[in-house]
Amino acid sequence: MSRAFVKESDGDEVYDDLPDRPVDPHPNLVTARGLALIDGEIARLQAALSDAQAKAERAAIAEASRDLRYWQARHATAEVAPPAVDHEQARFGLRVTLERGDGTRQSFHIVGVDESDPAKGRLSYVAPLAQALLGKRVGDTASFGKDGEAEIVAIEAAPATD
Repeated sequence: MSRAFVKESDGDEVYDDLPDRPVDPHPNLVTARGLALIDGEIARLQAALSDAQAKAERAAIAEASRDLRYWQARHATAEVAPPAVDHEQARFGLRVTLERGDGTRQSFHIVGVDESDPAKGRLSYVAPLAQALLGKRVGDTASFGKDGEAEIVAIEAAPATD
């Protein structure tokens, strides 16, 4: 087949129909820190969009616009959970420390979906481990995973900078 009449793609067509980011179906509970992170992401994306528009970069415009729509939707549906007054039970916004049978300790701050980062100890409240912890007290055992089990040894307020 002759290539004389085939239009070459410049690659921008891919961004004309960039799909929206999926929005988590759970209630959008956030900590005060989580809401501040959403606000920061919106500001960053607004600046990125303005910059991309000034440079007429279609791909960057499409990506920043899509991400901005996502974060604006998350901001609009955000429900800031008030800080827990009592620390008797594991709840949203609190830090829970677990001790496994081998003596290993690990702490998790139970946070909103967008704020979660398990590698940094921030666990989404809808994650299976968080679900196993919610409502439990110090001394209770939480089961998770296939054979995982750990005792709750502390429940406390998480630092604001966590």
